[in-house]
Amino acid sequence: MHAFRFDLTDLPPAAEALRAEVRDFLRAELKDRRRAERADSWGGFDPAFSRKVGARGWIGMTWPTRYGGHERSFLERYVVLEEMLAAGAPVGAHWVADRQSGPLLLRYGTEAQRERFLPAITRGELAFAIGMSEPDSGSDLASIRTRAERADGGYRVNGTKVWTSNAHRAQYLIALFRTQVVPDKKHEGLSQFLVDLAAPGITIRPIIDLGGAHHFNEVVFEDALIPEDLRVGGEGDGWKQVTTELAFERSGPERYLSSFALLLELVRREAERPSERGTVAVGRLVAHLATLRQMSLSVAGMLEAGLNPNLEAALVKDVGTAFEQETPEGVHALLDVEPEPGAGRGDLEEVLGYLVQRAPSFSLRGGTREILRGIIARGLGLR
Repeated sequence: MHAFRFDLTDLPPAAEALRAEVRDFLRAELKDRRRAERADSWGGFDPAFSRKVGARGWIGMTWPTRYGGHERSFLERYVVLEEMLAAGAPVGAHWVADRQSGPLLLRYGTEAQRERFLPAITRGELAFAIGMSEPDSGSDLASIRTRAERADGGYRVNGTKVWTSNAHRAQYLIALFRTQVVPDKKHEGLSQFLVDLAAPGITIRPIIDLGGAHHFNEVVFEDALIPEDLRVGGEGDGWKQVTTELAFERSGPERYLSSFALLLELVRREAERPSERGTVAVGRLVAHLATLRQMSLSVAGMLEAGLNPNLEAALVKDVGTAFEQETPEGVHALLDVEPEPGAGRGDLEEVLGYLVQRAPSFSLRGGTREILRGIIARGLGLR
């Protein structure tokens, strides 16, 4: 049985010195970015901005220098992420590659794959998407059915991935396919692949959400040939690898800062017209935020120490997304303002409008609440 471990973690002086540098950079780069645009947080996709971030050495910060990395600490990286998200920087063009695709290749990729992909990621020139979910698998990732069958030169792939964020903008996808059907053992026979999204046999179809935005996609594979040298790790090792990849996705500051722009607008509004109810509401939200930050920072400290905080990461994601979803609800109830997407309606109303549309997805991305609680229950020996 695993017990939760959230040790208090202090940031070293080098990390705090870096914070000032990042803030100066963001102040200059985002000076013309509207508050409502900043609510997009890590969903904002701006390749030119990502290249500037790469030029500052802030992508692949912990990676070896021979792959374009900078061999800095996880805690220094944490500061950069925290400042980017708090400022509402458009980091989406490098976010997935920096957070999980690159680390996955460092752990399981071949030397040729690392040399080919990692330097371009660190320069902010290569965007990745995540190919896990499928139309009929729901939250049960192990039930995927897209097949990758051996063929001359590699694997022939047929099937569909869904909810694939930014696949229409990314150059590559790291996808989980079924390379073998093992009766009654659905977690076996899965393998991961690097997929060139411009390759023949791949069609990307937009999924427009209820707010009219296009960030989700359906990716259809029809006899698409994936070269064998683009398989990541051993054939059949996909489940072990993908669970490691999801741990990278679940514990960072994006798991409690997605509604931060709205908290800032609430503070501004309450400063104009202070009220006792407003003061209590702001205090409660800030207390929750501070607690979640310390939990997330603790996970970063464990990563720095070479530990495997999968259980703690699942808890941070579960509690953090609940906070992110409660923030728009609380602001709406407190101020009795209506969400108003679109320019010219007022910063608070616009930010609220954006987040009311996006918040339902917060408890889906990176693992549903039910899946996360199942992971937590197993870790605690409850199932």
